Amino acid sequence: MKKRTFFLYFFVVLLTQSCAQSVDTSIKTPQEEQVIPKLVVPKLKIPWGFDFLPDGGLLITEKSGELILFKDGEKTLIAGVPEVKVMGQGGLMDVVLHPNFGDNRWIYLSYTSAEGAGRGGNTAILRAELRGNQLQQQQVLYKATPNSGKPFHFGSRIVFDDQGYLYFSIGDRGNRDENPQDITRDAGKIYRIKDDGTIPSDNPFVGRDGAKEAIYSFGHRNPQGMVKHPLTGEIWIHEHGPRGGDELNIIKKGKNYGWPVITYGINYSGTKITDETSRPNMEQPIYYWVPSIAPSGLEIINSEKYPEWKGNVLAGSLSFQYLERLVLENNTVVYREKLLDGMGRVRSVKQGPDGYIYVGIEGKGIYLLQPK
Repeated sequence: MKKRTFFLYFFVVLLTQSCAQSVDTSIKTPQEEQVIPKLVVPKLKIPWGFDFLPDGGLLITEKSGELILFKDGEKTLIAGVPEVKVMGQGGLMDVVLHPNFGDNRWIYLSYTSAEGAGRGGNTAILRAELRGNQLQQQQVLYKATPNSGKPFHFGSRIVFDDQGYLYFSIGDRGNRDENPQDITRDAGKIYRIKDDGTIPSDNPFVGRDGAKEAIYSFGHRNPQGMVKHPLTGEIWIHEHGPRGGDELNIIKKGKNYGWPVITYGINYSGTKITDETSRPNMEQPIYYWVPSIAPSGLEIINSEKYPEWKGNVLAGSLSFQYLERLVLENNTVVYREKLLDGMGRVRSVKQGPDGYIYVGIEGKGIYLLQPK
């Protein structure tokens, strides 16, 4: 009886997806690869994040806790990295340069920290000056509390917007019943701070009794992709659903994205989380994946190197091991395509200052996508 109930529910979810998204968005495998992957940084285990230095170097985070400078074919370990607690999905995660890095040398890291109350760890955001091969003037700008021993859902991507605000994500830390819908608690949120860690006065929950004032939006599960749209300046994310229900969202000030009150996914056991996929006061995703692709890394192409792909979205898939290209019309996905199919777990993706797309694949390294 349970098996029949599960298959009936899964059929209803698929039917709902077909009706709600209204076009054929089954993923396509092209007859011929449109890009040639060229390995530019070899022998990386889990290249969680990377960013480009003005002198042509690459800063790369390894989840295990190393910050790597890659330049002129050589790898150098950066000294002074904060103490990272590697636990499950947590470790050293994203890295991004300050928009005025050439003047101030600030870089920003997200990582799992054991500092503070409780066993285990939680996500922290740190800035430091990169001087030579050393991090100096370290400042922890935000540390989620309390720590948790659960080894999953840390987030955490970081990105600057056009006004110089820093956005970062923290997953629900496996506590979906308490964290995502409560603005007095960390986790399951997108946050916005100034580049020095102070809270913008126009953040949506400033002055709200007991609220975490850095919160910008809430009701999230585990966002591991975040990018500033190159044309609109909007912050886009994707986030892991449970069994199905990964989401692509545009982040709006103070909005509730629903988790776990509404979702297009189900529990890993096959049981229902909720009967609801929408509510009037909760945001709907631009797109949702059923089944789940386990998305990590997100980019929106704005490069003359790929003229036919401008405006397309790239999302890495951990579970199916490909890079997904999504074509959108009026913020609606109308076509999906596999790239780098079967090459490995795609962890990170970013367009470089040279206009090329770079992709971090676990167990291999970082590839440049050369257009054919």
